[in-house]
Amino acid sequence: MKKQTILLGSDQTTTHPQNDNGNTVTAIPDYDFDDHEYISLKPVQIAPHLSNIKDSLTQTDTSTVANDVTALVSLDNISPVADKLVEIYLNSENKEPKGHCLSVSKGRFEQAYKQVHGHSLYQDLPDSMATKLFTPKQVFNLLYSSASETEQGWRSLPEKYRGKGNAGAIAYAGMGTLVDTSAIWSGQLRPGALMQVWRFKEDYEQVVQGVDVKKLDPYGHSFIFISYVRNEKNAIIGLKIADQGFQSYRPLVPSDYEVWWAVNLSI
Repeated sequence: MKKQTILLGSDQTTTHPQNDNGNTVTAIPDYDFDDHEYISLKPVQIAPHLSNIKDSLTQTDTSTVANDVTALVSLDNISPVADKLVEIYLNSENKEPKGHCLSVSKGRFEQAYKQVHGHSLYQDLPDSMATKLFTPKQVFNLLYSSASETEQGWRSLPEKYRGKGNAGAIAYAGMGTLVDTSAIWSGQLRPGALMQVWRFKEDYEQVVQGVDVKKLDPYGHSFIFISYVRNEKNAIIGLKIADQGFQSYRPLVPSDYEVWWAVNLSI
């Protein structure tokens, strides 16, 4: 296998990994995950009521919000990289750099990792991530970008981590623990956790199984968790995030997306 860098910028997300014979194996199409215009600029913030359905959220309409009170979560897991991610964002003079959400979240993660460990995260990817078609680096980037397709390449990746974006890639690399919808909205996220969300559960499920994304036109988003927003009763009503500027201007609420995934870092 020849190593090939996968670009996750806003203008180019295509890669052409090759096998030993020089034949092209697969290509990642250019996905557009950043159309956020339909989301309410002033969402109604209410305490989430979680359903028993995996990866779905419903809301009650009986709770009201008095004040936005943020509180950092204190869990047992310690992650210098997660702490550095939050530090970099809070100290940044440009918290809304625009561009593609995947590129921005990944760039911030790579920067924090290198500052903490002194080298690229790719040096620490386990060899066990490799498949017959892809190197560990390619597998990481394919999962990170949720590069769903109908060909064998996508389905050769472990189903458990497909469609979970940054969370799936990082968890599969052994650098963190997956956090699902219920755990996210019950307060289990640590600041610096990376998140992948999907507007519609049906789209997410199709992405996991393998789909022509250009025909499906799914809507997902990639960002970093900063802190919870709570009401006067200390109930969680929202998430403060770091992204490229599409939604970080206000807290996210449960009704924004149907599918939520995150990874609490352990590195």
